[in-house]
Parts: sequence; C-alpha cells; structure tokens
Amino acid sequence: MSLTTLPLGPAVSARRLSLAECPARVETIEEPAAFAALREEWSALLEGDVRRTHVRSTPVFFRTWEWQHTWWTHLSAGRRLRLLTVRRGRELLAIAPFASTGHHLGLPAFELLGSGRVGSDYLDLIVRPGAEEAAVSALSAHLAARRAVLDLVQVLPDALATALGRELHGSGAAMYTARTHSCPFIDLRGHTWDSYLASLGAEHRYNFRRRLRKLEGQHGLRFEAVTSEAMRRERLPILFELHRLRWQDRGGSDGLEGDGIAAFHEDMSRVALERGWLRLFVLWLGATPAAAVYGFRYGDVFHFYQSGLDPRFAKLSVGLVALGLAIKSAIDEGAATFDLLHGEEAYKFHWAKEARSLERVRVLPPGLRGRLLWGQLKAAEAARALRRRMRRG
Repeated sequence: MSLTTLPLGPAVSARRLSLAECPARVETIEEPAAFAALREEWSALLEGDVRRTHVRSTPVFFRTWEWQHTWWTHLSAGRRLRLLTVRRGRELLAIAPFASTGHHLGLPAFELLGSGRVGSDYLDLIVRPGAEEAAVSALSAHLAARRAVLDLVQVLPDALATALGRELHGSGAAMYTARTHSCPFIDLRGHTWDSYLASLGAEHRYNFRRRLRKLEGQHGLRFEAVTSEAMRRERLPILFELHRLRWQDRGGSDGLEGDGIAAFHEDMSRVALERGWLRLFVLWLGATPAAAVYGFRYGDVFHFYQSGLDPRFAKLSVGLVALGLAIKSAIDEGAATFDLLHGEEAYKFHWAKEARSLERVRVLPPGLRGRLLWGQLKAAEAARALRRRMRRG
C-alpha cells in the first residue's frame, strides 16, 4: 500500500487540529489481501451512501464489496488492483474502486471495478454523505499528480465519478462523455399487484393474464423461488442452460458465457443467498423447467439481472409470464423499485414506463500525450463504426 497525503486547505497547527480540519489523505490499495480486509468498512460506508434519497445512490447493488470483490477474484484478468481510499484521521470518507488497465502512451489508465461484460450498472465512487467535496478534491489532486487516464463506464449522469471527471477537467484535463445505455425501471411504491397491472397497457395486461391462466390450467405451472443452498446448487445450472437455449438460434449471448463467468455467478449467487439478496426463480411446467429469472434484492430495489427460457415453450409466452411473476414477487415483498437494468429491448418497456440513462466518462490529462491518446481513441471508434456499417450491409 502506498500513501500520498494531500492537504485540502491552509496549514493548521497539529496541536490544535480537529478531526474536521485534518488533511484528507489518499491511500492506494494494491494487494488483494488488503481489499479483502476492507470489507466491513466498505459495507458500512455503502450503507451510509444508500440512505441518500436522490436517484444516483438508490440502486447500489453493483457497488457492494461482495459484487466487486467477487468480480475481482474471477474476472479481473490483465488488470492490477488500484483501490483509492480517502481518510481523514482514521475515518474512511470515500472509496474509488479502481483497477489499472496498464499504461497508454506512458500514462497510467484506470477503470472502475466491475467494468466489462459482466453487466454491472450504476458504478460509482462510494462516499460518506457530507464528504463529497473533500473526497472528490482529494482524489482529483491525487490523479492529476499522476497524469492518470480514466475510462469510467455505466455511470449515471449525476454520479460522483462524473463529478471527479469535471474536477480534473477544471484542472486542464480533457473530459468526454457519451450516453451508452438506458435502464428501464418500475416505480412500485404504493402499488398492489392488481393496481400495477391496471397501470399497464390493456393489450399487454390481457395477454399476460390469458397466458398465465392457460399455463396454470393446462400445463401445471409452478413458479419456484430458490430458498436454500441445496436448491441454489441445483437451480443455477438450470438458469445457465435455459439462457443458452434462449440464445442458441440468435448467434449466442455472452450474458452468462465466457471465461470466468460461470465461476463468478457460482460464488456470487452463493454469497447473495447467504446475505438474503438472491432472487432466483424457475418456472416449471409439470416436471420440466421452462423459464428462469435471476436477480438480486438490495435495499428496496429488485434488480432483474438475467433470464432464460426453453424455446420449445416460447409460443406459450413462458418468458413473459416468468417476468410478470417476478415483478409480482417484488411487490409482495415490499420492493420500491423493479430495475430491469441496461438494455432497450422492447419487452422491458411493456412493463416499465421510466428509464435512467448511463454514460461513459473519459478523462485524459493535459499535454501532448493526452492529445495523442485522444486521437487514437477517436480513430479506433471510427474503425468500429465502419465495421458496424459494413456488417449491416
């Protein structure tokens, strides 16, 4: 662990220094053992962060220590750990959960833990309420001194990660933002299942009820929630297989496939079950698993993460019914929000009327190397756009 002390104001006599006047300091955590040891402090800091009422801090499951440490364990290949913590005295003010992706033109490059194809949304810094300004200022000075490149994905427009980018921009760095995804969500507050259904379009509501009655009356529908470790071990492979079957005729999906993905979800689902967060459902038709829904309940938010279905039952709309029953389960247990996470698939907007935008924030330090790097990034983006146009024909 390396330590850099960054004063945030005029010098004060050490003898008279109160905690509020202590200079904030930034520490870099590079060892996995130190990451593991941070668990209790991380969780306490996040618990304070989640109490805020504005949208940026409402859905924070993907910023839990459990999610990010599990991601680091299984999916961080090629990266180096570079967690930045901000402390005043012994008090932890903030965590910038970074990993290093190497160097670009000799400049150190950082991204948020959880980035990449695993599908982490709402990534951000984790900051004690009331300490935002001090934390962002300290982190900005630390990163500016190292001429760091930041590539921050899946962040909300009002994220503190974006505020950090603006602070660096004010010091001469170049900052570029681009909208990347939408996250449809359902505000469940004040709803019963019947009142929520009544809020939907008449055609969608009728279709769901008709399909549900048919599956219940003619096919022996059973919607089962995983509630034990033995069930989790048996049902998780069913989810993976149904997800594979759903996508096999569409060119495949990397949502639950690829190096380390299965091991990640094996560990993450086990930990989530222990914490009471796991929401894994299987829709059975008789003795046959026909569809599955995989999500997490964190705080008052139900996160719909992945799903799968057997194409043999697609005409029975088993996917539609499974998702509807998962939403009903969220209402029954008192969730305030059902978040469908990123993706603009039409079926999500049959259930949700609102959406949040996600952005990608890039920060490049001032100087020749920063300008050269930006030229490289623009050239790479242009090449990708050309390949997409060529594929479309």
